[in-house]
Amino acid sequence: MPLSETEWELVTMWLERYLLDTVDPHSALLQYGLPQDFLGGLRLGQVSRDNARSLVHASRRDIARQVALLEVVTALDRLAVLPESGTAREFLRRLRADAAAHGTRDTFRSCVLQGGTAAFIDREDLRETLRRFVADPEKSVLLVDGEPDSGRSYTYTFLRHIGQHSGFRPARVTLSRTSTARQVLERLAAFVGGQDAGDEPSGPAGTGGPAPSLEDAVHRMVGRATAADERYWLVLDECDKLDPHSDVWDFIGQLALAVYEHAALRGDRAPRLVLLGYGRSMRPLPYDLRGSLCWDTARVIEADDLRRFFDQLFRESPPAALDGGDGEIAGLVEVAVAEVLRAVRARDGSGESYMRRLCAAVEGAIRVYRTL
Repeated sequence: MPLSETEWELVTMWLERYLLDTVDPHSALLQYGLPQDFLGGLRLGQVSRDNARSLVHASRRDIARQVALLEVVTALDRLAVLPESGTAREFLRRLRADAAAHGTRDTFRSCVLQGGTAAFIDREDLRETLRRFVADPEKSVLLVDGEPDSGRSYTYTFLRHIGQHSGFRPARVTLSRTSTARQVLERLAAFVGGQDAGDEPSGPAGTGGPAPSLEDAVHRMVGRATAADERYWLVLDECDKLDPHSDVWDFIGQLALAVYEHAALRGDRAPRLVLLGYGRSMRPLPYDLRGSLCWDTARVIEADDLRRFFDQLFRESPPAALDGGDGEIAGLVEVAVAEVLRAVRARDGSGESYMRRLCAAVEGAIRVYRTL
C-alpha cells in the first residue's frame, strides 16, 4: 500500500535532517547509490527542506524509485540510532510488498491492502469497473452510488491501492452540507499545486480586474493537473451530503466537463474525476459526458461476501498451522465469519457506521489468524 501524505512528510523530514543538511547535496545523494541521470533532473539548491521535497516528489513517480528512496533512508546512520528507524523500515517493507505485487499479481483482485492491515471486502463489480476505467482513455468520470453503510467512501482506500500500480494519485475532498464551490476548488487546487480561485482576488497578474469566474478557475486548475508530471484523479466524497441548493452541484458539472475536454486533447494525461455517493437520481452531469461515464453501485456487505473474502485470503496466505486442505480452510472460514459478525453486533450502538465496525472486525480477525 502506498504511503500516505503524512507518511511522506515524515520521510521528507528525515531526508532534510539526516541527509540533505549539507552544502553539497548532490554528492551526498551520489554516495547512497542514486543514479546520476535521476539526480540530474532534481532541482537542488542551498535549502535542505526544498531539496528533500524535490527528491521525494521525483521518487514518488513509480514504485521502484519509492523503494530505492526508502532504502537510502533506512541506511542513514543518524536515523538508525533513533526510534523512528523502525517506522522507516516498516515503510520500506510496505513498499517492497507493493513492488513484489506490481506486475506479478492482479492488483485489482487484492483483498488485503496497506501492507496487510486493511481489508477490502467483495465489491466485485467495482473491481472490474475500475479495471475497464483505468484502461479506457475515453472514460473520464467514475460515479459510485449505493446504500448508506455500503462502503462508497471506502472506495477511496482501493483507489489509493490501484493508483500505486497504475501510476496515478487520488486527491480527495470530502463534501458536507456547508461546502461551497470555491472551498472545494481551493482544496483541489492545493493538491495539484499553484494558485487558484480565492488566491487571486484582484484578477490575473495583479491587474486589479475582476477575479476569474469559477468556470475559468476550474479549467485552469484542471489544466495544471494535466500538465503536471504526476497523474491525478480528483475525488469528491460524500456527494449525497450536499445541500440541494449548494453551488457545488454546478461546480461538479463544470469540473466534469473540464476533465472531459482536457482528456480530448491530452488523453490519459488529463485527470479523471471520481464522485462517491453520487446517485443516478441526483443532478445529471452535462449531456456531452454521456459516453465517458462509468457507474458502480455499492451494497451492504453480507455473510456470503465475508465467506468469499476469507476463502480468498486463506488460500492466498494460509495460516502456518493449516495444511491447506479444502476442508480445513472451509472450517476456518466459517469460524472467521462467525467471529466477525459477533464483533460487529457487539459494537452495535457505538456510534460507528456498520462498514467501519465490519472492517475493524475483519482486520482484527486477519491479525489473529496470521499468528496461527
